[in-house]
Amino acid sequence: MQARFAPATGALRGVDPCQTAVPQPSPWARSTRADLVRLVDLAQDERLSTDWDGEVFQADHLVAGQPLRLMAHEVSGGAFYELEAWCFALNVAFVRWSGGYAGSWSAERVVYTGDDEPGSYIADEMDRILIDEATIRELGSFETIIDYFAGAGFEVPPLVVVD
Repeated sequence: MQARFAPATGALRGVDPCQTAVPQPSPWARSTRADLVRLVDLAQDERLSTDWDGEVFQADHLVAGQPLRLMAHEVSGGAFYELEAWCFALNVAFVRWSGGYAGSWSAERVVYTGDDEPGSYIADEMDRILIDEATIRELGSFETIIDYFAGAGFEVPPLVVVD
């Protein structure tokens, strides 16, 4: 599973239940050094990395001007519960993708823009967004279907840390 993180606007993405990524910060969202320390602690608790099978995330892995992208294999429930709760508390946007786990959960992309409730989108094992007949009927028009896909395609902006 993989995810991207961004205070106030961001994204989390993950690749299958055995792979997970962390949320990423936004350029217009601001986070304090104390928030960054907590983010690093949460990422380390989850054993998240900026690369598949890479070393555990450290603060010096942040790249200025780039969204933070974290990932892990074999993530319980396909989500980063504590990290996502932290994002909700600080209105930090994220996108998370998780592959499915037969009999437990389906592949999905979760998008939280920092404004409302997170949106959940059906995805496949390649993180492509899918749409079923019931959702098409609910959305009702081609224009709203295109808007649905646009919402699922939310891009996480870079993390900005202020003193």
